[in-house]
Amino acid sequence: MDDDLTELLATGERAAFHGRPSAGIAPLQRAVEIAHARGQDAEATAAAWLLGVCLGAAGRYGAAMVVLEPLAMSSPEEPDRRLFASLAAATLGSVSRQLGRHAEGRQIDERALELAGDAPEASFDAVLGLAADAVGLGEPVAADAALAEAVQLTDGRSDWWRQRVRLDWVRAEIALLREHADEAVSRATSAVVLAEASGAPRHVAKGLLFCGVSQVQAGDHEEGASSLRRAATLAESLGCFPLVWPARAVLGALVAPTLPAESASALASARVVVRQIADDLPVRFAEDWLARPDVAALLAD
Repeated sequence: MDDDLTELLATGERAAFHGRPSAGIAPLQRAVEIAHARGQDAEATAAAWLLGVCLGAAGRYGAAMVVLEPLAMSSPEEPDRRLFASLAAATLGSVSRQLGRHAEGRQIDERALELAGDAPEASFDAVLGLAADAVGLGEPVAADAALAEAVQLTDGRSDWWRQRVRLDWVRAEIALLREHADEAVSRATSAVVLAEASGAPRHVAKGLLFCGVSQVQAGDHEEGASSLRRAATLAESLGCFPLVWPARAVLGALVAPTLPAESASALASARVVVRQIADDLPVRFAEDWLARPDVAALLAD
């Protein structure tokens, strides 16, 4: 691989997992163009997957779908291309979940698992996605089963920081689904600690969001508000709008009785972000997004 393409991919990967996702968009778009022009299909697929990650993390879901859907629906024979096609499908499944479309997410994650073959990293993302889909569908038994399979795939892989952080996110989600708030706080806190040690601020912000929601459910409103403020502030600094709006929305509702000015500001910020997300979506997706019960309730206040 030529040095310029290598550097573009490295820049994009750093932005996706260790920096501000939007900073990776232009380099990765260029990487896709160069790789296609040179007939380097595996590198083009890798760049397109990372581009989809950056777009999705920035809340540009419509643009992410445009990039990821062709990869998810492809059937490449080369192992490297299948690996990144599977990762792209799992990322597309995550986008579907973020939009509240968990049944569609499950179908896409099943596709990701089919593409993964024997590749452990891709299999992990697909299986953990299926666990998260089950949480969203209110199926804790199915979530537990998929989570256990994902845990097995991490055995002996101490370098898999991203995977272990995401395991704790889903563990926290399952605990919340079962109304085990204290366990959810513990799992979310572990995710934050590991993400901080791994230099992954976006993952820190998401862990703090889970932590704040879990603390609120556990009845610790003061700590919950603190975690939500940290999550929102960090997510805003990174341009990670999918984390900004729930953190600000929950915070706004939480502090409304005691801090009305902060509540109004937080809720206003959340409303701006959900509309920004809608603006990037195709019309039918945007209509469904704005009609989602939690989003509609936020906009109606």
